[in-house]
Amino acid sequence: MRTIPSSELIINDDGSIFHLHLHPEQLADIVLLVGDPGRVALIAEHFDQIECRVSNREFNTVTGSYKGKRMTVLSTGIGIGNIDISVTELDALANIDFATRQERAEKRRLTLVRLGTSGAIQPDIKVGEVVFSRTSLGFDGLLTYYAGRDEVCDLELEKAFSEHTNWNPKLPAPYFVDADKELFELFKDSTREGITIAAPGFYAPQGRWVRLQPQDPTLNQKIENFEYAGRRITNFEMEGSALAGLAALMGHRAATICTIIAQRIALDACTDYKPFVKQMIQMALDKLATLD
Repeated sequence: MRTIPSSELIINDDGSIFHLHLHPEQLADIVLLVGDPGRVALIAEHFDQIECRVSNREFNTVTGSYKGKRMTVLSTGIGIGNIDISVTELDALANIDFATRQERAEKRRLTLVRLGTSGAIQPDIKVGEVVFSRTSLGFDGLLTYYAGRDEVCDLELEKAFSEHTNWNPKLPAPYFVDADKELFELFKDSTREGITIAAPGFYAPQGRWVRLQPQDPTLNQKIENFEYAGRRITNFEMEGSALAGLAALMGHRAATICTIIAQRIALDACTDYKPFVKQMIQMALDKLATLD
């Protein structure tokens, strides 16, 4: 069995994992992921009791329980790179024996649910709606660095999208990964189903033009009118594809759920979106508390 070198899995002197500063026993099986460190407190205030609070850089963690169900809430910060760190270290906490630096024979499956904010790219999706990313579309290229990428991706959908958009071969190849089917069933009566793009940036990668023009100014228009098997691409965010892909490769169940706070077609955005986010949090906690 492979022993993981200290350079590949860094464990701090206190026995915690490098970036998250968590110990294995501090991690619940249900993990809520948020980008904003301030949103951790917003979720944790619903907990019946708090076990621990841990903070390092943008990674703030609280583990406690809600309606008797043990949960962890973790802020990842913004972007795909931080999801790569967070999911890999969460998996290590669950499935690596820190004493031997070897994989545990019996694997622990985590439930990873990202609660985020997003911009809609279809005119019928309104600010305040909640979208469940039944499929995540990655513009980031991260998953291609990992073996097994094609086994968890929808290659036919990828091909159809690349042909429709005349995808620039200098950009990372787009990839499509489905959310966990059990989580989709759990949330489908409280959310709108969507295909969600995870972009590697907020501006040009999402078609925004401030001073620097996007390489393809017509890309968003092509995205908006893409259709596959009756499904459309619904919204932009910045983390879901890596979460879905890494979780699928590692054997965890994962999903991204986002409150719509901007309508890209109407060129409108809502800065006072906290009430919508609070509603999404309450709904998600109540659903997850029923999970087996």
